[in-house]
Amino acid sequence: MMKAGLLRQGLVFPTRPRSSCALRHARQVARAAGGSDNGKSGAGAAVLGKSQKEGNELTGPNYVTVDRNLAMELVRVTEAAALAGGSWLGKGDKNAADQAAVDMMRKVLSTVQMNGIVVIGEGEKDEAPMLYCGEQIGTGQEPLVDIAVDPLDGTTLVSQGRNGAISVIAMAERGALFDPGPCMYMEKLAVGPEVNPHMVSLLYPVERNIKAVAVALNKPVRDVTVCILDRPRHAEIIAQCRQAGARIRLLSDGDVAGAIETAKQGSPVDLMLGIGGTPEGVIAAAALKCMGGSLQGRLWPRNDEERRKAEAAGLDISAILYQDDLCKGEQVFFAATGVSDGDLLRGVRYYSGGASTNSIVMRASSGTVRMIETQHKWAKPSITNIDNLN
Repeated sequence: MMKAGLLRQGLVFPTRPRSSCALRHARQVARAAGGSDNGKSGAGAAVLGKSQKEGNELTGPNYVTVDRNLAMELVRVTEAAALAGGSWLGKGDKNAADQAAVDMMRKVLSTVQMNGIVVIGEGEKDEAPMLYCGEQIGTGQEPLVDIAVDPLDGTTLVSQGRNGAISVIAMAERGALFDPGPCMYMEKLAVGPEVNPHMVSLLYPVERNIKAVAVALNKPVRDVTVCILDRPRHAEIIAQCRQAGARIRLLSDGDVAGAIETAKQGSPVDLMLGIGGTPEGVIAAAALKCMGGSLQGRLWPRNDEERRKAEAAGLDISAILYQDDLCKGEQVFFAATGVSDGDLLRGVRYYSGGASTNSIVMRASSGTVRMIETQHKWAKPSITNIDNLN
């Protein structure tokens, strides 16, 4: 009686029901039978699902079915690549920097529980020994996913010791990411979530797009900032932006960060235009999917041979590729880590016995965008630790 009275007053907690032990046992049985904790597939999962229901009635919320946030696992991948690639900053060897980043990204990706296919990678199988298009990556277990990687977006930036280099990766459910085939370049237009994607188009004149962005953001055209890769091929676009009265921010390299800046809160960039890498375009589309922004693209063959290969692959080089053409679905994850300092992310900082990294992590289904600061200690066991920095 006394215990019952104390229980009503909240001074004594009831013991956990013994049925929760059955739930724990069911999980063990499910794992042994080849099922997963998420209770979505396999015979073992069916057993787990039944016990979950019994356990929930007595133990509260069912946290077992919470989806894995794979972006939190992917950030370890970009951190490792950034740590390795960043060690070559300013040393004048972009190939060595890129290879170091590729090696570490591949090493860490192989430990992630997934059955991944590289859709955007380092080239065809005969061109790249690691992270080539079509390579299977991960542990081989579910989920089935597409992977797009750029271990070092801005290899020249790193070799020259300049700002703006990042390591990036995007993941989506199988078949969700656009495969550009032989077309390595595309026209791009990126805007943030405040701009209705139907109000801008690669089919419209530059001035019309700038005015549409100005209206959407409730600012005069003179205050709209357009970011463009600093390339001779963009001379006409730059001239049209200036004629319209917009401000311009030129990027020396790496337009993935430029696309993300259009959707980042507090960023001065409102619109991204120009021709850049198709792989980077798909990766940027995944990031903007998570942030609520949008990216349009149109394939831009560099020569007749690339045009013929694209047509042979069944690609329509005249078609506008919209956000969902480039990256569809809601199970989209993105992670990036700064290699050298930039507007989006701070670069790697090395110190005696370790380093620090600055990353951004996103998830489309929840819309969450996280900024992560990580301290890495070489003396501690971690797969992201790197050796032979020099």
